[in-house]
Amino acid sequence: AAGRPLVVQLVIYNLPGRDCAALASNGELGPTEIDRYKSQYIDPIAAILGDSKYASLRIVTTVEIDSLPNLVTNVTPRATATPQCDVMKANGNYVKGVGYALNHLGAVSNVYNYVDAGHHGWIGWDDNFNASAQMFKQAATAEGSTVDKVHGFIVNTANYGATKESNFTVNDNVAGRSVRESKWVDWNRYVDEQSFAQAFRQQAVSVGFKSDIGMLIDTSRNGWGGTARPAGPGAQTSVDTYVDGGRYDRRIHLGNWCNQAGAGLGERPRSAPATGIDAYVWMKPPGESDGASKEIPNDQGKGFDRMCDPTYTGNPRNNNNLSGALANAPLSGDWFSAQFQELLKNAYPAL
Repeated sequence: AAGRPLVVQLVIYNLPGRDCAALASNGELGPTEIDRYKSQYIDPIAAILGDSKYASLRIVTTVEIDSLPNLVTNVTPRATATPQCDVMKANGNYVKGVGYALNHLGAVSNVYNYVDAGHHGWIGWDDNFNASAQMFKQAATAEGSTVDKVHGFIVNTANYGATKESNFTVNDNVAGRSVRESKWVDWNRYVDEQSFAQAFRQQAVSVGFKSDIGMLIDTSRNGWGGTARPAGPGAQTSVDTYVDGGRYDRRIHLGNWCNQAGAGLGERPRSAPATGIDAYVWMKPPGESDGASKEIPNDQGKGFDRMCDPTYTGNPRNNNNLSGALANAPLSGDWFSAQFQELLKNAYPAL
């Protein structure tokens, strides 16, 4: 509409040692190349965004997906630790890189930085929740940055968690047991992205972020519509039949993230959909592959991650379950037509 600022979404995603807990989207920079990240990546982006011809745009940056939460959940002594994440925690380059990016991009008056805050099936457990907020505060105050450079956080980026699970809540009890005891919820405090985002916003404020920060939820692939969408709660035989029968998110396990079968487009992007939520956004372009389902030689530094292989039987990060990934997927970032067609078919709200 005339007179309203045009919003431009940018993903800042090139940290040294990127994606330390996975292989599908490893980046170009090695673990120690923090100086290259600053001078050859962030500085040129900041210079472009600061050009006066872009002053009328509202530029939203999603800062470094899948980075800082890994320093909480995928490091020693956790069972989910990887050697690569231990290296990135020890050398501090995720924290330094995010701080530098926030500081230099946030110096442009029409740039709004949102830090990636994982999703409820990653950060929603008690031992991850506050620890992640503290880690984000550390990064937001590194390399000359301050919390004033953080406009908010984004959750569910390129992931599949349902925005709202309407058929059960974390407070429900069935057959004498809490829903939190179900295999699916597994003692998490949150069952969907919106309740997690709203609670995490308050947690971030409590550790020192500004009281007016807002949250974004990536709804590009979390619709879970189509014929298999439950119309109501599951049978109250047990907590598992109740949750599994009623949940919209039909992944085999919350830890599954690669090209998930059965997913659909989620809520269309819109502003201020709920308290504390600045917008629903489509940050991950629907139809863009999360990773190849088998090894494909490439010159982009992208590895083969078994979580993208439909025959893979899992690891501690998905509790040794099948990956739930679609077959015949191309490299991460490449167009995946079969997935796009499935997203359209299973869209909710329907197209």
